[in-house]
Amino acid sequence: MTGLSREDIARRAAADLWDGAVVNLGIGVPSLVANYVPAGREIVYHSENGVLGVGPSPEAGKGDPDLINASKQLITLMPGASIFHHTDSFVMIRGGHIDLALLGAMQVSVEGDLANWSTGDEKMPPAVGGAMDLAAGARGVYVLMEHTTKDGSPKIVERCTYPLTAKRVVKRLYTNLAVIDVTPSGLVARELAPGLSFAELQGKTGAKLDLANDWKPVSV
Repeated sequence: MTGLSREDIARRAAADLWDGAVVNLGIGVPSLVANYVPAGREIVYHSENGVLGVGPSPEAGKGDPDLINASKQLITLMPGASIFHHTDSFVMIRGGHIDLALLGAMQVSVEGDLANWSTGDEKMPPAVGGAMDLAAGARGVYVLMEHTTKDGSPKIVERCTYPLTAKRVVKRLYTNLAVIDVTPSGLVARELAPGLSFAELQGKTGAKLDLANDWKPVSV
């Protein structure tokens, strides 16, 4: 079962953003969140390469090659947006001015440990980027990712086997199969992809899950 699309994951995560939030968008699925702003709310999207006020992706063939995000993808700017040196961008991050960082991950542990910069595979050079700064400096960290690797191995695990980016920072996960909270008592599945049973979700997860009493299907 493939579950939600990458766009669905991004749309679902965007629905939880609050009015006035300053939100950093990481590489991968998180970058798609710029295409979605909940009705009636103003979200200020931040890109670590030096943009505050990232807008949705431009129409095909209409992008400005000088406007890119941290994923080197073409972006647009919202009214009032600012462009600045990446040093200033990291001052914002390290100074605790980012409300929420939406990041991708290679692994997340039951305690919220984050591993997203290296698998140890020599064919895939490590790329820490600004993830460590974001994990340490943002007021909250949510992860958006596929639930498993391409070969079906779980990315949510009891203990990360890849080098850690940060310990105990992830508060919520949005995957193609579920919305899961990291709590002091363990991982709690709040929402499941339509048509997916809890047993199926558990079978694709490398750590014990609890099902919330008020769980519901993911709505996108």
